[in-house]
Amino acid sequence: MIEYVSLAKRMQMHSEDIKTAVERVVNSGWYLLGQELDAFEKEYAQFLDTPYCIGVGNGLDSLTLIYRAYIEMGIMAPGDEVIVPANTYIASILAVTENGLVPVPIEPRADTMQIDGSLIERHITDKTRSVMIVHLYGRCAYTDEIGAICSDHNLLLVEDNAQAHGCSFKGRFTGTFGDAAGHSFYPTKNLGAMGDAGAVTTKDKALADMVRSLRNYGSGHKYVFDYKGRNSRMDEIQAAVLRVKLAHLQEDNARRQAIAQYYIENIRNDAVTLPAAPSRPEENVWHVFPVLCEDRDAFMRHLAKMGVMTQIHYPIAPHKQKCMGEWSGLALPITERIHDTVVSLPNGPELSDSEMKQIVKAVNSFQKG
Repeated sequence: MIEYVSLAKRMQMHSEDIKTAVERVVNSGWYLLGQELDAFEKEYAQFLDTPYCIGVGNGLDSLTLIYRAYIEMGIMAPGDEVIVPANTYIASILAVTENGLVPVPIEPRADTMQIDGSLIERHITDKTRSVMIVHLYGRCAYTDEIGAICSDHNLLLVEDNAQAHGCSFKGRFTGTFGDAAGHSFYPTKNLGAMGDAGAVTTKDKALADMVRSLRNYGSGHKYVFDYKGRNSRMDEIQAAVLRVKLAHLQEDNARRQAIAQYYIENIRNDAVTLPAAPSRPEENVWHVFPVLCEDRDAFMRHLAKMGVMTQIHYPIAPHKQKCMGEWSGLALPITERIHDTVVSLPNGPELSDSEMKQIVKAVNSFQKG
């Protein structure tokens, strides 16, 4: 059986370096806010070519702390509106609602499954303060159109870069286009830790300083608390592991891109809709390879019988979730079709050529009932 993700195999690709890094932390006797985190923050900021990186506990916290920081700085206030993609993981929305802000969902384009920039302006009101874009599935969601809209309307642009480490657009990495960006290093991500971890990146020193304080109980100096912060600190082991993984990120992404290209060139099945390829390969690092199939359950059962495990990212749209009862009356047909039909095929860098070919064979042999 081909696993959807084999974290054991993925870690084995760099196991000796990871063991050395973890042992270094264990022997150091310093496990929080130490040299490893400081080094990772500098190395990731240098990789992205952005001035500031602040390691936090997880991806959700990274986005939540960005908006909390803007509130503490007096730039935003509870009740302000944030334009968000309707097609996303629930964490993107929770970061907004956690701060008493109001998310306004926007449908995606059917071809890219990313937020439709042409719909944003019609949803801007006198309460709109920010636009969040999510580089979902590893594909760049930023466009020059979105950048211009934010500039023209003086809106903060926040990026959810949880799934697109190393993705670039016109020579710049995602995570550097907005005023701030949140990153998740959950183990399955393109840049994955051995547990929960996240980061905020920004070019705004005041924002960076505020996030750095808020992640540590609201303290900028030991036992001095200027804000009602939270405990959201990336630990030293995760930072050390991420330093190892960062050195191999681009080669791992290149493998994902090669697998995705093979799928696009060789999957031939009228019952399966493939994702649109980006105009430039570097604009998608394929954290997920999503296909659409109207008979999803039968398709997934067939692949399982053929020895291929799949997943669904994600089975229920945010506006259909119980926790978002205030959105229960919304009709978002493009988003709903994606969530009702999407299936994710294996495409991690640990996948072998023979497994890649077996997956294509399994997909092509599926027949509609």
